[in-house]
Order: sequence, then C-alpha cells, then structure tokens
Amino acid sequence: MSYSTSLTKLLESLGAKEGSKLSVESGGRTYIGTLMPHHEFSGSDIMIIKLASGYNIGVKVRDDSVIKVIGQPEANPKKEIVFKKNEGLPKVTFIGTGGTISSNADNRTGAVQPSLPIAELIASIPELTESVNISVRQMFSVFSENMNAEHWQELAKVTADEINGGADAIVILHGTDTMGYTAAALSFMLGDVPKPVVLVGAQRSPDRPSSDAPSNITAAVRFCIKGKTAGVFVVMHHTLEDDSFAVHAGTRVRKMHTSRRDAFKSINTSPIAFMDEKGNIKFTSEVKSITSKKAAAKAKMERSVMLLQFYPGMDPSLFESAMIKSKGVVIAGSGLGHVNKEMISLIKKACDNGTVVVMTSQCLGGITNLNIYGTGREIRSAGAISVSDMLPETAYVKLMWALANSTNAEEAKKLMITPLAGEMGNRRTVDV
Repeated sequence: MSYSTSLTKLLESLGAKEGSKLSVESGGRTYIGTLMPHHEFSGSDIMIIKLASGYNIGVKVRDDSVIKVIGQPEANPKKEIVFKKNEGLPKVTFIGTGGTISSNADNRTGAVQPSLPIAELIASIPELTESVNISVRQMFSVFSENMNAEHWQELAKVTADEINGGADAIVILHGTDTMGYTAAALSFMLGDVPKPVVLVGAQRSPDRPSSDAPSNITAAVRFCIKGKTAGVFVVMHHTLEDDSFAVHAGTRVRKMHTSRRDAFKSINTSPIAFMDEKGNIKFTSEVKSITSKKAAAKAKMERSVMLLQFYPGMDPSLFESAMIKSKGVVIAGSGLGHVNKEMISLIKKACDNGTVVVMTSQCLGGITNLNIYGTGREIRSAGAISVSDMLPETAYVKLMWALANSTNAEEAKKLMITPLAGEMGNRRTVDV
C-alpha cells in the first residue's frame, strides 16, 4: 500500500487491508471509512479513507492515534449483466464512449477515469430496465478530448446499423467537453436519420452522490420514447436541480461552463424542447417525426481541416505553412467575422491555393456578415465565405464532412452555405 513501514506493520497487525472499514481516532476527531490505497501525493503517514459520502480524505496517523477494524471487504465477483426482455416495449441501444458519465474515481490517485462499463450504469437505474428493452454496446472508453474523426465515423456506422437492426432509439453516453463536436458530426453523417439519436453526459461521475448521470440518462430515454422525434440531439440539465432538462439540436449546442450541471446551451436558437422530472415534454419548435425508413451513414471526413481563433496582433507567418497545406480552414473572427489586414493576405494566398476558408464569429451570438465593413469585404474578395450564425466548431466539423463528400472546393463551399441539419439560420431569438 506504500504507507510508511511502521504504519504498514500496524495495519497488517490489525488485519486491515484495502477495502477494510476502519474507525480512526486522530487529532481529537474520529473518522469512519474504507481503507484506500496510498498514492504518491500524500505523505507515508497519511492514511487514505473513503467516507460514506463517497469522497476520499487523508488522515494523519500519530503515535496516539487509535485504529480499529470494524468491517472487512466482501467478495463481490463480477456478474454478467443480462437485461430482461419486455414484450411490446421500445428497444433502446445504449452506446458507451467513455467520459465522466462512464467514470469512477481511481482509488489510488483519486483521479476520475473512464472505467465504468455502461451495462453496470444502466442496470443501476431501475426505471430504464422497466420501461424499455435494453441493448448495450461499449465502443470506446476515453475522455472526450481524445475523440476524433475516426471515432465519429465508427459511431455513425454503428448507429445506422443499430437502427436498421430494429432499435427504436440510440442513446450515446459521451464525455461533455467535446460532445458538441460529436453531435454535429453525427448530424451531418446521419442526415435524415429516422429515429432519435441522443447524446448524453454528466458533470459528476456516477460514483459521486451528487452525480447527474442517472437523471440525465433517464431524461434522454424519456425524450426518445415520449418525444417521438427523429434527429440528433443532446439532452442535459436545464437547471442546477433535477427537475428540468433541455433537448438541444446536435448542431446548435455548446458547453458553456466547466462544471455546472446546466452547462449546455443552445446557441442562436432555443432548445428543441424542455422536460420536467416526470418526463413531460414542451416543444419549442417544429420537429421531424420518426419513420420506419432505413438509416444511412455518409461517414467520409477530410482530416486536413483547421479551426483557428483570431486575436489582436495575429501573425500570419505562424500559420502560413499549415493553412496552405490544409484543404479547409475555419476562422472564428472578431465581431461579424473579421481578422486583421495581415491575415487577409494569408487568406487570399490560401484560397488561391485551393484551400476553402470559412469565416465564423467568436461572439457566438448573432450572424457573420462580410458585406458591412471594409474589412469584411476584403476578406470576401480574398475568397473566404461566411456561414451565417453557425458555431465555429460546427463549421469545422461540417467543413470536414463537406470536403470529403464533394468533388471540388466550389462544391464544398455550396454545401457549407446550405442548411443541412439545422446548423444555420437567419431567425434571431431574444432572451427576456
């Protein structure tokens, strides 16, 4: 356990081992919890125990400390989880990719790792096992920052296969950090998908008492079954409490806070729908009905695409080589989609070389427009295009898809300025 020699001998003499339940009196306080492995961040005389709350603490063991073993770990062999078949109920396929929603805290380091099989997580939510027929597929076990185009392609193909194999809905458990990218990629790859495909994540891992994983997953399934709406969506908390959830279009959603439960927001539009804790759904816009047609995945993606954010004093020499080599570049410009004069020259050089350059705005809210200011007109004359109110990350994913599914740059540009999956529009909403 890597504790000090004296502490190790003391624990061994008491019959204490990892997983033993202990009572520790030290420094005038008594702590009760489960003995955890020691880790490199603590001193050798610091005992790590997990409290009933689920959190690990370090207790300094002194000469006068009193340690008692009050319970030993029970054998808990892993059992294969078999979900019962519910005649007449819809079939939902759960696909695991990793992320916080499929994570546990590592006992040795305390760090959260994507190690929880989704079958265990789904089986721990009673309502799911009673309301739908469950099928699970563990595709990946990674944090979402490690997702890439190859992962998106595999997800799109498996999703289409599951739908064509009889699934009434697909729920994808995904890390929150890049969930918007994956949702956008699936939106373009799956096109007019005939069933609901919902991505869902968590801001707290399932082993924490405050985890939002069960409520988010339950909300996602309720939307799939009760909403009867086809498309690619993200379902997450709408408020900090467990009584309201938002359904976001897959091409319009962004994570806007690092840790809050209600981190996800629809940008330049309202969420598709809101749900309460009982599963009542209030739609805010027209939606597509589910159909019985087959799903198809147009999963080709061009990897030679860049996403850049403009900043004052941006030096084109730092980016020239990469932009010229790239087949596509998305730039999140200032305001209406602007860059400095030095970058305009590079944009022209890249466009003349065959690179498709797309201007978006880092403002997020509002529309890009290269026709108002002289700077915008110069950017347009240099060969760049703008894409209305599309999110920069959605534009990045769409450009990868457009370049791979067109025969030349001009055709790709036409795809970029054509709404395909609700990713752009001219209608503005006002928050009051």
